[in-house]
Amino acid sequence: MADKELKFLVVDDFSTMRRIVRNLLKELGFNNVEEAEDGVDALNKLQAGGYGFVISDWNMPNMDGLELLKTIRADGAMSALPVLMVTAEAKKENIIAAAQAGASGYVVKPFYRRDAGGKTQQNL
Repeated sequence: MADKELKFLVVDDFSTMRRIVRNLLKELGFNNVEEAEDGVDALNKLQAGGYGFVISDWNMPNMDGLELLKTIRADGAMSALPVLMVTAEAKKENIIAAAQAGASGYVVKPFYRRDAGGKTQQNL
C-alpha cells in the first residue's frame, strides 16, 4: 500500500496540465502535491528535499524534462527518486532516450486517467 503522505512534484510549463495531474493524484488519494513551471524551478525545489515522486513534462523552457531527469539521476541524493515522464513526445526515439536516462515510466499526452494513474502506482 502506497504512502498517501508521499510528496509529489508536478513539473510542467502549462498550469492547466499541472492542475490535471494534481487532480488525478488527488483522485488516487495523494494530497501532498507541489508544482514547478520548468526544470530549473523543479531542481531548486528538489534540492531542498522532501519529495518522493516527480511527474515531469518533456518540453519546457529553461531546462527540459529530459535534462531534469538526467540531473536527478546524476545526483546521489536524488538518484533513486521515481520520475514519471508525462509528455506529448510520442516518438520512439524520445521514449528510448527517456528510458536510457532512467525514467521510471512514460505516459504520452493526451492520456487516459487510468494510464497515468496506473504508471504512477506501479512506481510507488
